[in-house]
Amino acid sequence: MQEKRPAEETNQVLAGRNPVLEALRSGRELESIYIQAGSPRGPVGAILNKARERGIPVKEATREKLTQLSGIETHQGVAAVCAAAAYAEMEDIYARAGEEPLFVVVCDNIEDPHNLGAIIRTAEACGAHGVIIPKRHSAGLTAAAVKASAGAAVCLPVVRVANIAAAMQRLKQEKNVWFTCADMDGQNWCTLDFTGAVGLVIGSEGNGVSRLVKEECDFVAALPMRGQINSLNASVAGGIILYEIARQKMQLKAR
Repeated sequence: MQEKRPAEETNQVLAGRNPVLEALRSGRELESIYIQAGSPRGPVGAILNKARERGIPVKEATREKLTQLSGIETHQGVAAVCAAAAYAEMEDIYARAGEEPLFVVVCDNIEDPHNLGAIIRTAEACGAHGVIIPKRHSAGLTAAAVKASAGAAVCLPVVRVANIAAAMQRLKQEKNVWFTCADMDGQNWCTLDFTGAVGLVIGSEGNGVSRLVKEECDFVAALPMRGQINSLNASVAGGIILYEIARQKMQLKAR
């Protein structure tokens, strides 16, 4: 039986200094850039500067890792993972909402691309106007995430921001959004009012919602745990609350 390739290897990868630099200059969507550990900063200086300017994460990797990632030996110590779908701007979320109260999902450092894809898929099905993710310490729109979204990542605006807390502050000021995060210590999720402009924050798989992001939240929603396990998968917990938001909004429209 043929060994299954890691999901990361199914992404489109650019290798070599010139191809990566040209991709950066052209504005192409890149998830991350890998530089061989110990590389002289002179030859890759322009790449590092342009990546910093565009806010694209740069990671160190061994030569073997770069060979595995790119599929070639002549990668010159540089490779870039391309996004499998285009990122949107906040204005695209606003345009999708139109005159409706804004409904957004904020993913706070979701690291598993399958979880991210599942959240995007459920958000689209529930009528959300967009998803917001951070540029760093988070899965992005890789091939694995887009596949897990079943195409939702292509039609639902996904915005990548440098600072989640700052993006939440902007949404509060511009669209009067009230944010609810999912956490163990909070109100029963069915007792919260989701009929207005709402943002649901879903925390990372291991650490939950980060402190600064939680401080920007207006409410905390908790799901009752009646078994021996005291936590749910991030995309499952998010899906339960997303459908409560959808239920309340549909009920309001039906009145």
